[in-house]
Amino acid sequence: MKVINLKEKFSKFEDHWSPRIIGELNGQDVKIAKLIGEFVWHNHTNEDELFYIVKGSLKIDFEDGMRTINAGEMIIIPRGVEHNPIAEEEVWVMLFEPKSIKHTGDVEHERTVKEFKKI
Repeated sequence: MKVINLKEKFSKFEDHWSPRIIGELNGQDVKIAKLIGEFVWHNHTNEDELFYIVKGSLKIDFEDGMRTINAGEMIIIPRGVEHNPIAEEEVWVMLFEPKSIKHTGDVEHERTVKEFKKI
């Protein structure tokens, strides 16, 4: 068993919208990412997604309106729900996602990551 220091892991990269795997748990990847700006509308047909905000404030646009998630808060996005994350300032986020998840679902975009790096 290894203690994972989130601050130290976040210091290892600078790019945005490119999640890094920091652990594995029951078929799930535990990832961290830095976000800024607007992402892309997408959904995950077969997977739920958990966003835990470590630092900053993330807005997520849904078809029925926008939600704001602040540091220390989390949101679970059910499979199939269209969403678009927006970070007006840099946000640090931890994600819990099945290993099989596609970064942007079936949407191909310049920000789509095909293989997630481990740190």
